[in-house]
Amino acid sequence: MTAPTVQIGSDNELRRDLRSLVDQICADYPNEYWRELDRTRSYPEEFVAALTKTGALGALVPEEYGGLGLEMGDASVILEQINRNGANAGPVHAQLYTMGAVLRHGNAEQRSTYLPGIADGSIRLQAFAITEPTAGTDTTSLQTTAVRDGDDYIVNGQKVFISRVQHSDLMLLLARTTPLAEVERKSHGLSLFLLDMRTVEGITVRPLETMVNHETNEVFFDNVRVPASALIGEEGRGFTYVLDGMNAERILVSAECVGDGRWFIEKASRYASERVVFGRPIGQNQGIQFPIARAHINIEAADLMRWRAVDLFDAGLPCGAEANMAKLLTSEASWEAANACVQTHGGYGFATEYDVERKFRETRLYQVAPISTNLVLSYVGQHVLEMPRSF
Repeated sequence: MTAPTVQIGSDNELRRDLRSLVDQICADYPNEYWRELDRTRSYPEEFVAALTKTGALGALVPEEYGGLGLEMGDASVILEQINRNGANAGPVHAQLYTMGAVLRHGNAEQRSTYLPGIADGSIRLQAFAITEPTAGTDTTSLQTTAVRDGDDYIVNGQKVFISRVQHSDLMLLLARTTPLAEVERKSHGLSLFLLDMRTVEGITVRPLETMVNHETNEVFFDNVRVPASALIGEEGRGFTYVLDGMNAERILVSAECVGDGRWFIEKASRYASERVVFGRPIGQNQGIQFPIARAHINIEAADLMRWRAVDLFDAGLPCGAEANMAKLLTSEASWEAANACVQTHGGYGFATEYDVERKFRETRLYQVAPISTNLVLSYVGQHVLEMPRSF
């Protein structure tokens, strides 16, 4: 009698195939490739092109628009496996989820015009312009304006920490179309636009040097004339559309953190088993072994919340709390694993040739972006535990 096939947790044939696909691509872009990019602060053009050819970056685009029509869980596996190989999914992850605003809130013409190109990678939608110098977490206080002028809008303002602008054809832009003094709530009067940066004029991009090779920029808008057809959905409802897409972003970033965490744990475990000091492998010492084991336990536990959020999202059910909690737990667990890995390697953890310090810097980002740990705690305190608003 043949034993029954058992599917446990996130495991299924499609996702195993996706992991294998990513493994094959990453094998052609080993640690040396990412190390050199980090040294020169360059964008992984070749890696992105190789991944694009597989159609993986169109995973969430419906088949009718040329995408793979997969679920969020499937897409999350792609990003997790990139990071688990020691690579960095940051340069490509926005192509997966940013198009959601067009898919769910764009009109038929916008969907048919842009989604096929986004699906096959011929159109890059990697830039999402929300954050401003004086309005980071406080999105509703942003000052970039879009004023109607006939068949166009005139955009003026400044954005900061906008990633991948130099490698994106389109940009999603959140701007105020109704002055703050004229709206009942601060979240009203904000509108979302899909800018074609290949055609508009008046945008200035200034690269920012940061501790992570993430192609991050300041973006200035000086009387940028945008056609009214670039408006996504209804004028004044842009903030709602942005919130609608954030659950997908949090879930996918959670998957990246899981990938990072598993990379750190595998790296630390292997080194601890091979490195001999005082005549014995250092991993034989509980002072080395236990922090790695605890980090592994916390990654696996955090991953369960990631899959809980995935299951709710793919079922079309509310998942804001779960997506936020998954992002917090996985980002903290990956950071714990990063610290354990550095400590295990000692001085070599700081040597670029071991790649630990590079991944250490990369995974630290996710406690700050795309949402800070404190804002997740505020969300849970207010919306889940029903305590008074803290800000």
